[in-house]
Amino acid sequence: MAFVRYAGRRRFGRVHMHPMMSDINVTPMVDVMLVLLVVFMVTAPLLTVGVQVDLPKTKASLLTGDDEPLTITVDAQGRVFLQETELALDTLNPRLVAITGNNPDARIFVRGDRAIDYGRVMEVMGTVNAAGYRKVALITEMPKRRPPGRDVKGPGRKKGGE
Repeated sequence: MAFVRYAGRRRFGRVHMHPMMSDINVTPMVDVMLVLLVVFMVTAPLLTVGVQVDLPKTKASLLTGDDEPLTITVDAQGRVFLQETELALDTLNPRLVAITGNNPDARIFVRGDRAIDYGRVMEVMGTVNAAGYRKVALITEMPKRRPPGRDVKGPGRKKGGE
């Protein structure tokens, strides 16, 4: 035999029986989740910036992958950073081995400031390669695209048949 609880209310001498509401109102939960989503969407790009460098621009395609790559940065002064930690070039290999567990398939991104000497970036890449890592990529910025249909007029250029 099933029992149902009723909340009774007395009105004008009579008792009105109403079943108790057992539904969950999800509207406030959805509102909170949407606010949290917006907050995280705004703050997530701010958290990924490590060492500030001025990256060169190329037309290369984007890299995709499932795991979080390690980032090695060479700033304009030639200092080397692993993620956000500055270190000497000779201590780079032991740190990489400690972090990746000597996994040669770990993804490593190298970011070099555009003002830095190319040889310094190649020193870093040579050190990573000597440690046995195979998935090493250089990071650049994508060039800004011009909106289609806009004609760029420079000095000495005329539009159309003028």
